[in-house]
Amino acid sequence: MKKTPANTIAHVLIEALPYIQKFKNKTIVVKFGGNAMVDEVLKHSFARDIVLMKLVGINPIVVHGGGPQIGELLRRLDISTQFIDGMRVTDSETMDIVEMVLGGQVNKQIVNLINMNGGKAIGLTGKDGDFIHAKKINTHTISDNEKASELIDLGHVGEVDSIDPAVVNMLCQSDFIPVIAPIGVGNDGHSYNINADLVAGKVAEVLKAEKLLLLTNTAGILDKEGNLLTGLSITDIDDLITNGTISGGMLPKIRCATDALKGGVSSVHIIDGRVEHAVLLELLTDQGVGTLLLR
Repeated sequence: MKKTPANTIAHVLIEALPYIQKFKNKTIVVKFGGNAMVDEVLKHSFARDIVLMKLVGINPIVVHGGGPQIGELLRRLDISTQFIDGMRVTDSETMDIVEMVLGGQVNKQIVNLINMNGGKAIGLTGKDGDFIHAKKINTHTISDNEKASELIDLGHVGEVDSIDPAVVNMLCQSDFIPVIAPIGVGNDGHSYNINADLVAGKVAEVLKAEKLLLLTNTAGILDKEGNLLTGLSITDIDDLITNGTISGGMLPKIRCATDALKGGVSSVHIIDGRVEHAVLLELLTDQGVGTLLLR
């Protein structure tokens, strides 16, 4: 029988059906970042993916970053930035900018995108509903003689101390889509900037999410010959780190993924956010567009 466009569409829908049935009423946390956040076509395709997930009975929760947008505003305001171990040193003045960009500009843009495409999104930071408690991060640098270390104060840079999911659960049950900026509040009452991958992983753990999806600017985890790897276990990941296949900027993302798996998340997907509709392609098709990590 000759394939027609209508037949192709029908085949795609039928292929998606068992995945829709499997994930109905399940929570899926999506970390939104990279090119998908700045390319207009990709931004709209992402928003439509999230809206469709909600319409078919899946509960998507979006956690977003915003490092490039923060950097751009700091440059425009002529505020210098220093990075140590990949983390932005964040004094009080810089933290004001971080909150303005993450909790305001970027968060509301994503909320608006989802709403424009037929969804009902609400933006949150960790301050809303006492949602994300943070604790301050300090780092150490080794002296030249490698016999002593110096404590480095990163300012308002934090990690997740605890999460109260009540406000997110309420939104999901009320048919809203939560969009979360990675800002927490410490016991001292100060705001802290937290890595968005870490927030996404901890949210997925606490909510017992079915899946955690991390959008990146790569095809996924590649072997040393550049081939895409998928269906990896935690043991496989440890081996790939040991032999140097996974290194550099991918390591924090992988640690976030493995922590989520150990914390009870069923699977983690590291997917190529440069592909249109990457979220739906990974969730609802047989082939997918990234690396699947399993417990």
